[in-house]
Amino acid sequence: MPSDKPASSSSRAAARASVTVRDVARAAGVSMITVSRVINTPQHVSPATLEKVNAAIRTLGYVPNLMAGSLRLSRSNLVMVLVPTIASSLFGGMLTALTRSLEAKGFQLMVGQSGYEAPREDALLRAIIGRRPDGIVLTGVMHSEQGRGLLKASGIPIVETWDTTETPIDMLLSLSHDAIGAAVSRYLFEAGKTRQAVLCGDDERAHRRARSFARTALQLGLPEPVIHYLPAPTTHVQGREGLRILQGGQGIDAVFCTSDLMASGVITEALAQGLRVPTDLSVVGFGDMEFAASMVPSITSVHVDGAAIGAQAAEMIAARVNGEAPQAAVVEIGFEIVRRDSA
Repeated sequence: MPSDKPASSSSRAAARASVTVRDVARAAGVSMITVSRVINTPQHVSPATLEKVNAAIRTLGYVPNLMAGSLRLSRSNLVMVLVPTIASSLFGGMLTALTRSLEAKGFQLMVGQSGYEAPREDALLRAIIGRRPDGIVLTGVMHSEQGRGLLKASGIPIVETWDTTETPIDMLLSLSHDAIGAAVSRYLFEAGKTRQAVLCGDDERAHRRARSFARTALQLGLPEPVIHYLPAPTTHVQGREGLRILQGGQGIDAVFCTSDLMASGVITEALAQGLRVPTDLSVVGFGDMEFAASMVPSITSVHVDGAAIGAQAAEMIAARVNGEAPQAAVVEIGFEIVRRDSA
């Protein structure tokens, strides 16, 4: 369901005018020709002027248009999407739907792998913005201050996905990881599981799921869950190792894994130890990957409709490129706990 926000779609679009060479020239107190020389032939500009113009560029978040000198229509027909990793199939549904939906509208999709570190994302954003795509789709909302500045100054339609914030850069497909963590803890509690634990990938969205899970367990009167953090992207092997580590403390009867790959590893290790799943140990994953339903036992998992995210992001970008306001600038994306054998 669309969320009502104080700022209208039209006012948000109006606030996203691109920072131009004229803006930089005005801020630096020089001509546009001088700004152009600083960008294209800095060796022909005095050090004092060079520093003054570059300071204005940094302050305004201006990124030179690398396509400006080529023969080009007003549209590039190119949309960029950034995902943390392409090694996992978690974002596969989104990428497939985004590709198909954009192709039907005359756009091509390019994919960038940003990893889980802000400096890498910032470097990719500079390269992307410099080529002026018609739209950018981002995974998450936890961008650095520099990254947010670059995106706001670009004037390019932006869709943030797989996360939620009160201050979106432009458009947002909102998903609450706090709500997911709380729902999983309550689900396990209702199944009679009172000694809960978390295996958590070391990224901000997974952290929020884990922290909310732990808060909810305490609110339910349960002992504080143990949270063990593992490097992202997480793997099957980490799930096996993680369960052994968790068992070094108090006995546990339920584990929430912030990825299905880890959940599969926990189940493998539990069965190897002779534990009954879910009688002795319940396991819940995240992502509802294709293999979750075919595992033995099958994995109870949190399902997020990645295909719907991709299709909706394509609609938002296309509307903005065509000079129209999207039906809503912020759209809530729900989730579902898919009940299977492991919990």
